[in-house]
Amino acid sequence: MAWPLATAVYFTMWWVVLFAVLPFGVRNHAEAGGDLPLGADAGAPVAPHIGLKLLATTLVSAVLFVGVYAFVVYEG
Repeated sequence: MAWPLATAVYFTMWWVVLFAVLPFGVRNHAEAGGDLPLGADAGAPVAPHIGLKLLATTLVSAVLFVGVYAFVVYEG
């Protein structure tokens, strides 16, 4: 697998995994039992933990990419 193709595959997998990981552990103010600040949206997350989700996305994507890469290189 050429490196431009590998980069494109990893980038695409990363975005798909990010959208799958984003909803995990998200709670809005009503679910958290807190008061809604003035002017805030009712569905806005209390603590989205974006850094942790980006790290998890990167690790999961790397594991999936290794599997795809091995399949393409050794089975193709």
